[in-house]
Amino acid sequence: MRSQFNSPIIVLGARFLAPYIMVFGLYVIFHGHYSPGGGFQGGALLAAAILLIRVATGRRVSRLQLKEFATTPLAVIGVVIYFATGLTAMIAGGYFLDYGQLPIPGMDPVWLRYTGILIIEVGVGLAVTAILVMIFDNMVKGEDYA
Repeated sequence: MRSQFNSPIIVLGARFLAPYIMVFGLYVIFHGHYSPGGGFQGGALLAAAILLIRVATGRRVSRLQLKEFATTPLAVIGVVIYFATGLTAMIAGGYFLDYGQLPIPGMDPVWLRYTGILIIEVGVGLAVTAILVMIFDNMVKGEDYA
């Protein structure tokens, strides 16, 4: 990635594919608690879509999607969601990540587990997306990839 070339075919292909990859990544995250997939796989797909645009279009356009300074706070928010869900269950009298003990009123234990796993998948997906993009940004820092 030392040189840049502006190919309209590559840019058009990346712009066409990235939204579909993002939608599939969100599908994998939100279906991860009862089908194959989950937060890590969905987060990796979301990161792949972001990185596809970064590689194809360059730094100027990619800053419109996810700014470099925002990756660390997003990763921290994802980790906090994960640990807050687990610690909330412990405070409510259960074990760490015992979703049936989450203090959400009006829900039976089955829906509590469903909701707890979904919250965890969202946190993991957010953290994985931000960390993978952060790794890419740190690897190409100083290089003019765009």
